[in-house]
Amino acid sequence: MSRFTDSFRNIFKIHELRQRILYTIALLVIVRIGAHVTLPGVDGKLLAQAMANSSNDTLFGLYDLFVGGAFSNAAIFALGIMPYISSSIIIQLLGAFVPYFQKLQKEGEEGRKKITQLTRYGTVIIAAMQAWGVTIKLQNIDVQGVSIIPASVAGPLWLFATVIILTASTIFMMWMGEQITEKGLGNGISLIIFIGIIDRFPYAILDELQLLMSGQRGIIVEVVVWILMVFVIAGVVLVTQGTRRIPVQYAKRVVGRKVYGGVTQYIPLRVNTAGVMPIIFAQSIMFIPNTILSFFPTSEFVQGIAQYFNYTSFTYSFIYALIIIFFTYFYTAIALNPKEVSENMQKQGGFIPGIRPGKATSDFIDNILTKITLPGSVFLAIIAILPAFVSKFGVSGRFAQFFGGTSLLIIVGVALDTLQQIESHLLMRHYDGFMKSGKIKGRK
Repeated sequence: MSRFTDSFRNIFKIHELRQRILYTIALLVIVRIGAHVTLPGVDGKLLAQAMANSSNDTLFGLYDLFVGGAFSNAAIFALGIMPYISSSIIIQLLGAFVPYFQKLQKEGEEGRKKITQLTRYGTVIIAAMQAWGVTIKLQNIDVQGVSIIPASVAGPLWLFATVIILTASTIFMMWMGEQITEKGLGNGISLIIFIGIIDRFPYAILDELQLLMSGQRGIIVEVVVWILMVFVIAGVVLVTQGTRRIPVQYAKRVVGRKVYGGVTQYIPLRVNTAGVMPIIFAQSIMFIPNTILSFFPTSEFVQGIAQYFNYTSFTYSFIYALIIIFFTYFYTAIALNPKEVSENMQKQGGFIPGIRPGKATSDFIDNILTKITLPGSVFLAIIAILPAFVSKFGVSGRFAQFFGGTSLLIIVGVALDTLQQIESHLLMRHYDGFMKSGKIKGRK
């Protein structure tokens, strides 16, 4: 405990690290404030009644979890950062198949700037479309026949103004995320989602307490649920920390009077190289059909199709799991290219014992990466769809979403990555980190 206290105290001894942390906290506070500022023209009291009567066991309930309650508040930050993530997915997919984007990826810093600019343009388009869907949904919410948007306000002008506000708010959040990444601590986009999920934690606990106090849940069942959640957390930590090390031998080289090489090092291949990104990407993809379907609230045929994309449906879970597995492999291929690893190893005079340099080494690394990624991707998929099944056994929707899957993976992944950045700042200045040894330090 004293080691942790000393490390925490050391954080504020470093001026740059202290400034980064305070800057990050300040922007995240702005994000949370924006999640409680209701859109102009929306009756807040009627909205609260409508949300109280709605169920959390829906995809929009999960979306609301991602944006920290901003969606159910009809807030100016209701779209959250998800349009930016959706745009990033589209650009990355184009980079894998379209020659123009492949060329940009190889142009270094200039290419990255161009890709970033295109991602921002895409964010504006997607945000505007989703904002339009939100306005239509808001116009169809009523309490005992009374719309949450007064007739004197509703109209084309309100719709246009709301689309502009929601789109501009998303762009502002995107900018804050980029500022956190550049001047703050951690990945800004991930932290914005992280803080929104954490904000929902007290409400999830409150739901469970209400079930327990009302007699709808026995104390034994509640204990079993919490024990299950502990095992899930342990599994999440395991899959985010697990690695397979490949030994690399470096041949001896004599330069003048100095001897280089002659040592064995290891390439750590993580079971889950992609981290939480497949979950975030897959979730963004699954929001798209419901956004489109929300444009036709009065069509029975369209609403019939929407049932297949219900958060708790088997069809939704199956498609969601497949997309997660796909994006795990896709993002792993982007993050770690076996061919580049092999070439860099060969340039430095390194080789894997028993494996010939060049293509054979590349194929060997690719084979191991494929094998260890499969169980990691399947585990991610199972954990992500677990809330949909847990909620069918009486667990409140908010509690199931928080502890059972997507949110838990994001919380653990983002927390570990942010902690590693703090560790790096401490160790660079010869301070002890939060862990002097162990897997977290070894991942750097």
